[in-house]
Amino acid sequence: MATTYDIATKQAAPKQGSPVPVIAVENLYKSFAGHKVLNGVTLRVNQGETLAVLGRSGTGKSVLLRLIIGLETPDSGSISIHGQNILGLALDRMGAIRKKMGFLFQQSALYDSLTVQENVAFPLEHHRRDMSRSERSDRVRQLLAEVGMEGDLEKMPSDISGGMQKRVGLARALALEPEILLLDEPTAGLDPISSGEIDELILKLQRERRMASVVVTHDLHSAKTIAGHLALLNEGDVVIEGTFDDLQHSDIEFVKEFLQQS
Repeated sequence: MATTYDIATKQAAPKQGSPVPVIAVENLYKSFAGHKVLNGVTLRVNQGETLAVLGRSGTGKSVLLRLIIGLETPDSGSISIHGQNILGLALDRMGAIRKKMGFLFQQSALYDSLTVQENVAFPLEHHRRDMSRSERSDRVRQLLAEVGMEGDLEKMPSDISGGMQKRVGLARALALEPEILLLDEPTAGLDPISSGEIDELILKLQRERRMASVVVTHDLHSAKTIAGHLALLNEGDVVIEGTFDDLQHSDIEFVKEFLQQS
């Protein structure tokens, strides 16, 4: 059964003998200029699981991702990766943890002055100096082949479509073999066909790599397709958490309104 936030919080602690979650967000609070964005959020993601975080614009979805990756600091609460609380870690230790995370930005965030190939190679050149140039080149070609972009290595970001830019962004996010994949609105701004192609690509990568994934989206169809577990935020609270079927059968008025409007 789905749960309201209060119930979800009480049930959040792992059962005795259960595996430590890859990502554990516990009672997280965050405000900006007195405006509360996250209001005690508790969520967990296990290996091979994809959690979709849904909600209207301004409900704290993207802030949650920035907190997980360490680009923002919460006012209180904890964020653990493989059981280690990352808050307050020294920069070198936090850097080591970030290498385990792949991040797809909402606008893909490709470097305009670099080719497709150079964009994907960028993290390898900065973090895998043990690899030779030829090894990095082979790795880049492999990654671009995985996302169906092997024929576009020398193109500039401005020469490819939004959906293709998302594919390149995904390849770059996978460059360091991450254990965690964080996706910020992966289908935003795409037409239905391109959105479906990105969803299928994400599903393929999940099957092959079994990463712990968190996808922030307002696209209910996409969330239903790629995530087995969903959490709906409203005004910083987790209103409901569960499967898509749980959301469909919820009696919570906000959940029913969200499903009707999405």
